[in-house]
Amino acid sequence: MTDYSNNETLRRIESALEAAQAVFSRFTPGAIEAEYKIGHDPVTEADRAVDVVLRKELLRDGEGWLSEESVDDLSRLERDRVWVVDPLDGTREFVAGIPEFCVSIAMVEHGCATAGGICNPATGETFVGSLETGLNYNGKPAHASQRKNLEGALVLASRSEMKRGEWKPFENGPFKVQPMGSVAYKLARVSAGLADLTFTLTPKHEWDVAAGAALVESGGGFVSTLQATPFRCNNENPLISGLVAGATGLREELFAALESQLQLAVRKPIASSS
Repeated sequence: MTDYSNNETLRRIESALEAAQAVFSRFTPGAIEAEYKIGHDPVTEADRAVDVVLRKELLRDGEGWLSEESVDDLSRLERDRVWVVDPLDGTREFVAGIPEFCVSIAMVEHGCATAGGICNPATGETFVGSLETGLNYNGKPAHASQRKNLEGALVLASRSEMKRGEWKPFENGPFKVQPMGSVAYKLARVSAGLADLTFTLTPKHEWDVAAGAALVESGGGFVSTLQATPFRCNNENPLISGLVAGATGLREELFAALESQLQLAVRKPIASSS
């Protein structure tokens, strides 16, 4: 298998994000028709067009591919390096004209999300980083929040989860809750310290969260499953129970709050090595 450097991987991610933004320039958010897949998830012409461009820009011989908009080729399970992408995370927001959607790209090596890139074409924001090089937000170095307590922390929540009432246990919590679309975009904002925490209370696919997880850890934050276990990628079934990410200093207090409010049978969080 060809040996690619970390810098070459990041160059490919940046090039793919630029190509994806060029595709988005052909579409108008809020003025595009959507079809609906089994399970009622929307999909648009933009989702499919960006998927084609990402595959062309990213994939090389010997690498695996996992995308929301591609048929899953399980040969990826035999690959050490796998691209995990969501061509358009936040399709509902895109269709509604809400500027909370993004392109999400992750490089996964031996099950670990080691590099990622996320761009929001509506806001012009770009987040790119790797565990080796750190995080850049719009081309400048950035890092996750350094907050040490939950009091007054800003937590980004799923707009759909809030509409369903799943966040009611936290209505009177010590932190501020802001609804937002696209879990990838929420993770990206947390990675750059634009919010302190985010967590999802419903299962997510790897393509939803892999890039964001790589960015949060690249920015010095923590990432784990809702059960406080390490987040791993390139599983045969790419659905995970949920994800928690944010400032390392908030990890233990947050899991205590989750266990108390949601009666989760979580393990005691493992101390961060960073």
